[in-house]
Amino acid sequence: MQKLLPILSIVLFIACADNKTAGIPENNQSEKTTTYYLIRHAEKDRTNPDDDDPNLNEDGIRRAQNWESIFSEIELDAIYASDFKRTQQTAKPTADSRNFPVNSYDPHEVYETNFFETTEGLEVLVVGHSNTIPKLANFLLKEERYENIPDSIDGRLYIVTKIGEQVSSMVLNLE
Repeated sequence: MQKLLPILSIVLFIACADNKTAGIPENNQSEKTTTYYLIRHAEKDRTNPDDDDPNLNEDGIRRAQNWESIFSEIELDAIYASDFKRTQQTAKPTADSRNFPVNSYDPHEVYETNFFETTEGLEVLVVGHSNTIPKLANFLLKEERYENIPDSIDGRLYIVTKIGEQVSSMVLNLE
């Protein structure tokens, strides 16, 4: 992971640079740019199969700290996580490094709230689950592009950028 940080920083710099409107028709350059960084929670403790809300395991704690390093290059405006221990713990190092709160959201009801109006024009980290993160990306893209994240993958980063009505995305695998 440490070897990937310089490369990832370059990719994120290019994706998030101030010239986000490059290639956008001139009449759209005044539109607000909203960028969502969507990640699944880090590795959870699986020792008790009856625990519906486990903490992160040691690998998950390390991954959450690595996410903080990765997001240190991004000027986030807000951080959201579902109200589960594993998502909150994944978001916490990044939030703590900025003295931000981790805002709770319900990933199943986010579509019926003012979440998208509240986050318009912002850089937002959203921590969710293997089924809710691709669903959120697909909703923003208005197409079924992404399938649920396999249970074995914990280091996938979806970046969805919205400028006016134009939406683009990229996925980085940071295993």
